[in-house]
Amino acid sequence: MSRIAKKTESKAKLLPFDAARYLKDDAAIAEYMSAVLESDDPDLLLLALGDIARAKGMAQVAKDSGLGRESLYKALAPGAKPRFDTILKVTKALGVRLQAQAG
Repeated sequence: MSRIAKKTESKAKLLPFDAARYLKDDAAIAEYMSAVLESDDPDLLLLALGDIARAKGMAQVAKDSGLGRESLYKALAPGAKPRFDTILKVTKALGVRLQAQAG
């Protein structure tokens, strides 16, 4: 392999996908949450709430929800089983509203 090819290979780095980078406005957040809620997957819901919280700033979301930052990270971690009132506090702090719909 030539020296130039080795340099090119070593410079090519892929960043892991981070949904928070794409959640720039309320419309994107609403669309994301709607898709996640259709999945009926509680872990995916926690992941999505975490993505939105990171997009909006975890420290600010923790403050607005009345939770400590570490508690917020724990509540939104994969496999966590947060209380429903915690989810309601987080969604309110994020400006997200969960809605029921006849199915």
